[in-house]
Amino acid sequence: MSISGSSMNERADRVPSISCVMPAYNEAASLPDVVARTLVALRALSPRVELVVVNDGSSDDTEAVMRDLCTREPALRFVQLSRNFGKEAALSAGIAAAHGEVVVLMDADGQHPTALLADMLRHWQQGADVVYAVRRTREDQSALHRRLVAWFYDIVNWGGRVRIPRNAGDFRWMDRRVVDALLRLPERHRFMKGLYAWVGFPSVALDYEPLPRAAGQSHFGLMGALSLGTTGLFAFTAVPLRLLGLLGVLLAFSAMGYGLWVIVDYFLYGIDVPGYATLVVGMMFLSGVQLMSIGLLSEYVARIYDEVKQRPLYLVADEVGEGLSAGDTRAS
Repeated sequence: MSISGSSMNERADRVPSISCVMPAYNEAASLPDVVARTLVALRALSPRVELVVVNDGSSDDTEAVMRDLCTREPALRFVQLSRNFGKEAALSAGIAAAHGEVVVLMDADGQHPTALLADMLRHWQQGADVVYAVRRTREDQSALHRRLVAWFYDIVNWGGRVRIPRNAGDFRWMDRRVVDALLRLPERHRFMKGLYAWVGFPSVALDYEPLPRAAGQSHFGLMGALSLGTTGLFAFTAVPLRLLGLLGVLLAFSAMGYGLWVIVDYFLYGIDVPGYATLVVGMMFLSGVQLMSIGLLSEYVARIYDEVKQRPLYLVADEVGEGLSAGDTRAS
């Protein structure tokens, strides 16, 4: 990581206004405690803070809990989406609503330790534009989940110009210029971890161990991880297409080699050409490869189709609370 001396000098003694963005889906039981703890931690760092909670179409009492909390806490802002758009869209909605000079992203389940915020501020004051948290272990996940995550990072970072850090999540501290860069990215199929890496800027990684959930159970299991990983693969790498091309080349050379072997056997050794079994197996194999290729290409085309339609990434049904003013993006 390279941090310019000018950034270090400009921020050394500055106290920024801080926006914390927290997407929430069915977290009514967690929010009262998590909101209180987060605000205490933020106010220990700056007198000008806001906590933006985005309700991503929850089916529990998340909306009612947040509306009640907003009546008692002026630093709270509540963004109600019109339906469930997914965490990536909820994060984008919160980032767009944030007014602070720096923006912190945290989960609403209480697993992101607020104790790390002071270190994030210190690195920002030393010139880092992004400070992101990296999980030390994934022992709370199954062996299959951990292996799939490892394969995902191997594939998405293979030969790519943008390197997505392993085991880095959404828990991060971002300077306003990073936030503005993210807001300029128009894609609908969003993989935020890839977008953070794509915009670049000087970054620092901090290790952390996730805390136990404040309440309830995780809503993001293996199937959710597979869906998000698929989005990341199609959005940030052409490796699947390249692998298909390589498979096509290998099959072509294999077919030529097999044909040559059959000719040599027939003319030199008088061995008859194998019958229908070989032909049927070969046709079924090639048909399977073709259907798989068409399916993969269809995924890319479908995502292009979604982008061309230019539908909004999310729709906001309501906003409640005060937080920071729109002009409060300048540090003291």
